[in-house]
Amino acid sequence: MFKSALNPERQFKPLSIAVIAVSDTRTLETDTAGALLVSLLEADGHRCAARVVVRDDIQLIRQAVQNFVADPKVDVVLTTGGTGFSGRDVTPEAVEPLFDKRMEGFSVLFHQYSATTVGTSSMQSRATAGLIGTTFVFCLPGSRGACRDAWEAILSHQLDYRHSPCNLVELMPRLDER
Repeated sequence: MFKSALNPERQFKPLSIAVIAVSDTRTLETDTAGALLVSLLEADGHRCAARVVVRDDIQLIRQAVQNFVADPKVDVVLTTGGTGFSGRDVTPEAVEPLFDKRMEGFSVLFHQYSATTVGTSSMQSRATAGLIGTTFVFCLPGSRGACRDAWEAILSHQLDYRHSPCNLVELMPRLDER
């Protein structure tokens, strides 16, 4: 569905990626979506900076994201969970106010691809993304399938410096320009 090309003249640049699972019921041991994201990003050559689980609470989610954004060793933050419509799903409410710039295209692409795997159920996700300072933040649904879809269809390409015609990694040195 999506075109992807690797430029053989460019060398891969590994990123440091933090993973936050948002859940009232999961622990690091039972968080299969976060574990999947770590295995996918590491298989692609990136490093997991840290992996944590936080409760579905706006302040706790916001603090976890801000802690990773403040760490100069973290390039990207991925959250998983809390993007649905239940009363406890508050990840977008916690994270979107922190965005300096929103990345509407991520949500559009996520829903386009997700619809090919789960059909109209894709509309039940409020997946979102943006830039906080110089850190890209992606808020993904809590299911393993949604995390796999987001990584394999979008993030693995955009977080790879070799991806053509353009990618997020090549923007990183210019994110703090004024």
